[in-house]
Amino acid sequence: MSDAYVECLVKAKTSGTGKFLKTFLIVLTVLFALSSFLFGAISVLLALITGVGVYFVNLYTDLEYEYLYLDKEITVDKVLAKSKRKRVATYSVDRMEIFAPARSHRLDSYRNRNVKRKDYSIGEELKPDLRYAMYYEGGELVILSPSEEFVKVLKNVAPRKVFTD
Repeated sequence: MSDAYVECLVKAKTSGTGKFLKTFLIVLTVLFALSSFLFGAISVLLALITGVGVYFVNLYTDLEYEYLYLDKEITVDKVLAKSKRKRVATYSVDRMEIFAPARSHRLDSYRNRNVKRKDYSIGEELKPDLRYAMYYEGGELVILSPSEEFVKVLKNVAPRKVFTD
């Protein structure tokens, strides 16, 4: 059994559509609340409906991913608005094919595969690109944004599968 335990929390970038929808619903909620003095119950009901809409849009746009390594398993959790946690996936290091930087030349032989792509990263390409790609069991491409410590622990566990170039 491995003694290594590493957690890594990354914030996903909010899309432009999500920001627009959240702002639009907040403005509508305020307008309906203010107009409730003139129009009464209908405006209050519309303010409540748009307020609930703001809650749900905020829940799904304020998104973080937590990566956890423990005992040769990588667990990915989705944290919604810092209040709800949902387990997204669990990956065994033994079944992982390769783990390398997203722009690494070591992934060239894997790029033409028809695989399911799952993106649990920050959602944008920074300079330098710190995202990593993991091919899992030949059928999945998982994109992560791990910390240096997370990558170091993975490299110690599976040195022939993990690359840092």
